Amino acid sequence: MITVKTALITFFQIFTFVVIFFTSTFVARADVPSGGYTFGIGPTQSATELTKRWSPFIQYLSEKSGVPLQFKTSSDLAIFKQQFLNSVFNFGLLNPYHYLISRKASGYTAFAHEKNAKLYALLVVRKDSPITDVKQLKGKTLAFPSPTAFIGTWVQMAMLKENNIDVYRQYVYSMDSSYLSVAKGLFPAGGGESRTWGALDPKVKKQLRVLWNSEAYPPFAFMVHPRVPQGDVLKVLHVMETMDTDPQGIELLKAVNMKGIEKATDEDYNKMRKKNFKPFEDK
Repeated sequence: MITVKTALITFFQIFTFVVIFFTSTFVARADVPSGGYTFGIGPTQSATELTKRWSPFIQYLSEKSGVPLQFKTSSDLAIFKQQFLNSVFNFGLLNPYHYLISRKASGYTAFAHEKNAKLYALLVVRKDSPITDVKQLKGKTLAFPSPTAFIGTWVQMAMLKENNIDVYRQYVYSMDSSYLSVAKGLFPAGGGESRTWGALDPKVKKQLRVLWNSEAYPPFAFMVHPRVPQGDVLKVLHVMETMDTDPQGIELLKAVNMKGIEKATDEDYNKMRKKNFKPFEDK
């Protein structure tokens, strides 16, 4: 027979459990910013094109993982990279050199990158261009995405300087703008990189050819700020790792020119540290 005392004890035990459960759940989610964690993607393409490709990708991650995420970008690459130095974004995608800079400045950590991928700096010319050697670029004005673009400007300029090929630079603010300006004949050559080259509009790409490419570098890093709980990072990572097994995920990967995503660690970027790469400085 259940006594009043026993019933009261049982009630308070249940009540206490409910309070602890909901309190802990609230506290666990209290760190999530209003609107969700920001996921920064660099303005390597036009804002319209970037949103079309990356917003559904990030929405998919959010829905599948249960971790609220919101797509964010910036007006140009220089501002975008400075925002990482200032810890503006919670998650983001950044080239290997600036990943290391952001890690040192703000504590970001790589947690994923494209599967079995390598990154190359490129110089492109029109397909019908008479230029067949980088030495023919001497004295010409070339298109580059940004004075702060490691893989789109610095690597190319370092190579040209090493070979005593003096050129003038015109910054056009994005990788796609660099490709397009060369295709239109506005510049004899332009800087780019393999990831955006692979995702370039076929109508533009068929008008161009690669004149020069660099050695391989580690791929862009998906990175996260230390303020994001590790549990949420692991949930997002799990969805990323399984996207290439899901028809919807495969289509979203194609849109951003990736075949799959795998776990990454900070050690994956030690090649950049060992090279002690000295970036081109625009003066």
